[in-house]
Amino acid sequence: MISVVIPTFNCAGFIEETLSSVAGQSCKDIEIIVVDDGSSDDTVSRAENYVNQNSIRGRVISNTCKKGAAGARNTGIDEAQGDMIAFIDADDKWLPEKLEHQLAFMEEHQAAFSFTGYEFADEECRGTGKTVRVPETIRYEEALKNTTIFTSTVMFDMRKLTKDDIYFPYVESEDTANWWKILRLYGKAYGLDEALTLYRRSAGTLSSNKFKAVGRTWRLYRRTEKLPLIKSLYCFTCYIARAVKRRL
Repeated sequence: MISVVIPTFNCAGFIEETLSSVAGQSCKDIEIIVVDDGSSDDTVSRAENYVNQNSIRGRVISNTCKKGAAGARNTGIDEAQGDMIAFIDADDKWLPEKLEHQLAFMEEHQAAFSFTGYEFADEECRGTGKTVRVPETIRYEEALKNTTIFTSTVMFDMRKLTKDDIYFPYVESEDTANWWKILRLYGKAYGLDEALTLYRRSAGTLSSNKFKAVGRTWRLYRRTEKLPLIKSLYCFTCYIARAVKRRL
């Protein structure tokens, strides 16, 4: 069974579409765990209604206090019962064969940690045709220079990892920090070079998000990874170059 963890916060306009893309997977042995982190809109009721009306194996959990994206995902990890754990953000969508293809890929490579390519989408989550290709494998030193692992494409084999291994740290850019942590522990992750996820981007927030992401990544190098200044500058330059290339 694959446990699918979906953190939510004020995403009432997206959650049903995201849930539909998960429930519509060709791989049917899944459980869906929605973890809400203090939404003030009707995200929770919409998610609960969708799960109940469509007889989905799943549940909606509300954090008792606001924990952020890391805390919401960690609550989902605690609740997960599957052999595999996958993540999708509440405004993204999966293609119907995403889990089936990725599971077969992981079994073929005996992978504990995998990720896939993805396609940028507009505000309506319509694919733009711009896809991000991923390497066959990536190691820690490579990942420092290439933040190509996108959360909504990640899957873990929990027969090879422990939940302690995959808990998200409570830092900025907790997802990237988590991938680096796991790569330090286990050596490498495997990339399936198929665009199986639609990454929704809101045009009104793209510029500010880019600048914030740049600052967060720099702080990860210096504060979380504690890299020397020269190495930080080198990795940062490579990261910027690749990030720009992905969006051209």
